Amino acid sequence: MKKILPLILLAGVGFLSYSCDNSSNDPVVVPNPVDHDTFPIMMDATGSFTAANNYTLISDINIQATDVVLVYKKEGNLWQQIPKTYYLDDVTGLPTARELDYNFNFNSSVVNVETKANFNQGTQMTPQETAKYLTNQTFRIVLVPADPAKKNAAKVSSNVDLSDYNAVVKYYNLDESKIKTINTH
Repeated sequence: MKKILPLILLAGVGFLSYSCDNSSNDPVVVPNPVDHDTFPIMMDATGSFTAANNYTLISDINIQATDVVLVYKKEGNLWQQIPKTYYLDDVTGLPTARELDYNFNFNSSVVNVETKANFNQGTQMTPQETAKYLTNQTFRIVLVPADPAKKNAAKVSSNVDLSDYNAVVKYYNLDESKIKTINTH
């Protein structure tokens, strides 16, 4: 009996040490995870806001539901992130304190860029304002992967200022020579 007891004890310790080893079940942690189902893409969409399109430009896209869309409005040679509010000058015969807002919403298949105002956009803008704010407006749509580790599209990255177009281009290593032009409807 004295000879069998140490063998049983040794077998028990061996069994316990083997069953406690869970190294094959540990998750693999990648230092900078890469989302392989979506990669950063930029595309330009140009259109005019009119009463006929309800002051909304619709662009077709194709992304994962967790990915992020950023939209920038062309301002001369620069890009301004939207949402953005413009305060129009007071003009005789038109309402005072006019505000024109650009905003957007998206899902996995479309991006809607829209203007909203506290006045009638069809009748209470000067021709110069209509040309500047509503006619032939160009938007750069940037599709970027969400952070898969956080599973939250709102937390793309704390390392990049999303309001700074150039910082986004640099962070995601985007090639501006490969920008696609897409139609709005």
